[in-house]
Amino acid sequence: MSVDATMHVARPSRRDAYLDWIQMLTGVGLVLFMAFHTLLTSSIIFGAGALDGVAGFLETLHLDTLAHIFVPVLFFTHFVVAARKIPFRSDEQLAIWRDAKLLRHRDTWLWVVQAVSAMIILVLGAIHMWTNINDDAILAATSTARVQSGGWTFFYLLLVPLVQLHVFIGVYRIGVKWGFITDALRPKAVKILTIVFGCVTALALIALARYATMTV
Repeated sequence: MSVDATMHVARPSRRDAYLDWIQMLTGVGLVLFMAFHTLLTSSIIFGAGALDGVAGFLETLHLDTLAHIFVPVLFFTHFVVAARKIPFRSDEQLAIWRDAKLLRHRDTWLWVVQAVSAMIILVLGAIHMWTNINDDAILAATSTARVQSGGWTFFYLLLVPLVQLHVFIGVYRIGVKWGFITDALRPKAVKILTIVFGCVTALALIALARYATMTV
């Protein structure tokens, strides 16, 4: 292969650079939203009045309406941009799986987990957003009634840990890719993110248990 051909193959395009920036920015936006969303939904731990009070305050600022508009845009934009790197063909998926087992590299497996979780979250997250957008307001009564009806408890038992896992892997990969987490800092960053992930996931699951058992 000629030198020119090699350089042509190796050189990333400007379009890819722009898409990487869009992927990162939409990902950061979703991470911030999820942090805020987890705190909001976890207020149910302190009772129905706590959740209704926080939700009512957000409604006076019209933040719930803004979230219903901008979060789906961020969500689907992030997926569409990130999907260009996800293998959808069976032969590509087998190749990725084979390489991951061969390399036994943590970051490679994290990418695989993030890609798989993204596909599940796309479906479950869309259902969750559609359901919330069609609710008149965020209220403890409506939220507990939904969780306690049908198979919604199992639905959220799957969605909640997956979202948190995807978020924290995403934070780690953004930090590594953009140089915030250097090779020297990786062990410490992984330890901190793992501890925070465990605490946040436990908080979210405690809140879910409260929704599933509370009488409003």
